Amino acid sequence: MSNVLRATLLSLFGSLAFGCASPGPPATTATPSMPSTPSTPSTPADLVISAGVVRTMDPAKPRAEAIAVRGERIVFVGSAADTKAFVGPGTRVVELPGRAVVPGLVDGHGHLYGLGVALETLSVRGTKSAEEAAAVVAEAAKARPRGEWITGRGWDQNRWPGAAFPTHAPLDAAAPEHPVALRRIDGHALWANAAAMRAAGVGKDTQDPPGGRILRDAAGEPTGVFVDNAMGLVEAQIPADPPAVRERRILRAAEEALSSGLTGVHEMGIDDETVAVYRALAAAGRLPIRVHAYLAGEGRLEGLGGRAPDVDATGTARFVLRGVKLYADGALGSRGAALLEPYADEPSTKGLLLMDREALARAARLVADAGFQLAVHAIGDRANRAVLDALEALGPGRAAALRFRVEHAQIVSPDDLPRFSALGVIASMQPTHATSDMPWAPARLGAHRLKGAYAWRSLLSSGARVVFGSDFPVEEASPLLGLHAAVTRQDLAGQPPGGWMPAERLDLDEALLAFTAAPAYAAFAEGQRGRIAPGYVADLTVLGRDLSPVRSLVDTPIDMVVVGGRVARAPAPP
Repeated sequence: MSNVLRATLLSLFGSLAFGCASPGPPATTATPSMPSTPSTPSTPADLVISAGVVRTMDPAKPRAEAIAVRGERIVFVGSAADTKAFVGPGTRVVELPGRAVVPGLVDGHGHLYGLGVALETLSVRGTKSAEEAAAVVAEAAKARPRGEWITGRGWDQNRWPGAAFPTHAPLDAAAPEHPVALRRIDGHALWANAAAMRAAGVGKDTQDPPGGRILRDAAGEPTGVFVDNAMGLVEAQIPADPPAVRERRILRAAEEALSSGLTGVHEMGIDDETVAVYRALAAAGRLPIRVHAYLAGEGRLEGLGGRAPDVDATGTARFVLRGVKLYADGALGSRGAALLEPYADEPSTKGLLLMDREALARAARLVADAGFQLAVHAIGDRANRAVLDALEALGPGRAAALRFRVEHAQIVSPDDLPRFSALGVIASMQPTHATSDMPWAPARLGAHRLKGAYAWRSLLSSGARVVFGSDFPVEEASPLLGLHAAVTRQDLAGQPPGGWMPAERLDLDEALLAFTAAPAYAAFAEGQRGRIAPGYVADLTVLGRDLSPVRSLVDTPIDMVVVGGRVARAPAPP
């Protein structure tokens, strides 16, 4: 094991990683029950897997050949020959020569329900112009009753000629008798037609809401684009999804996640109605992956005092509501990210700070007092500083004890990079955001602000805990795309040569840690999940080949997924 990997594991797990005494968790959390380590195969295993290589993420045994599983837990990791002692009449033996087994890959920041919605609603992703996106809407309108809302997602004006925001005119022509509301690819801007604006009562006299912006033409009329909190003006009119629809969407998205090799997702920002559906699915044994969930905090903070976070002492729960999600700013692509200096390509704005330092500090205290874990969306350097200031105001060690997180940490002032480690705040980041944004981010920021942009290596080297995810459906769900972006900082065509800002690249083991051990820590499950070792929960991802050379990452097949010792995605027959 490399010294870098060992140091990273020590940073992630502290003394737990190497068997020393632990200082113990804060009073608001439960101590994870450390699993016992079986020494002999007293009873046969239920499942034995042998493969070309097992990448354990365990510093005591980084590589192995085979794994034995009994019930939900791993009972042996070692040579294929030694696993024979665990094979009995009822043992399922899976031999996968040439394959690689890694701890179950976890997306540390995704929107599982949002993915389910995206899979069932209109997609305009990849369209090359506003007119092409409107043509997709026109086709959908043909099959919809008059007056039914058409909703969807995926447009990105940065990929269109001129990179200008669209107006409602193309949508009006495409669907004059249907209200249309399409979220931008990052979810932080909405494109609506005139029918949707009429339904929302939006007109020239409508004021921008706090933390939101209605784009207007030269005469002051709304153009049809609503940024951040202004989206709610239109979306409040869209009919709510009933429980049966939410269940269908969750299950469909979960199957999509499994097919991508994920055994778990940190679900960011869901409402109470969606929480109830998740709980029912988990209680019925129908949720195929693990979901560590964060309640959408807007409008719910004052009620936290009467609630308690879920605690999963064994690491085996399929659904845990542990945290609260808030937004400090918007997104860079829609110029809603809050910057310390004006946008280089639109000097009239510094973006939108959705919660100032004082509001963030009040919210953080409410969340901390209720014992929940806080996750705050912060993309711009001004937003990141405001969040760090607010968490520092909680007092020494409190944010670290509750494992508070900054989601995205995308543009950070170099002066603020060391504060993540100093405060014990988790940096939850998405590698594919860098490779998606690199064609236009320099124009937004200017060269001088790139030093703290998408700075995974700088944060990790400073001692910060870094968790990786995808932010799907903003990006694709496959963690292999995130691994590729993390270690190459190149797009799928291999551009730019040598990688974009290559000093921020990670090595493969570091990137794997950010998709395995780091999400386990962020979910208070570092003693239960995130590595392949005796006593740990048997969440495993089996890949069609080892993850080297790096160029083969993105087209590596997912051969098998195991969740809690049960095969959730079976290997294809030879």
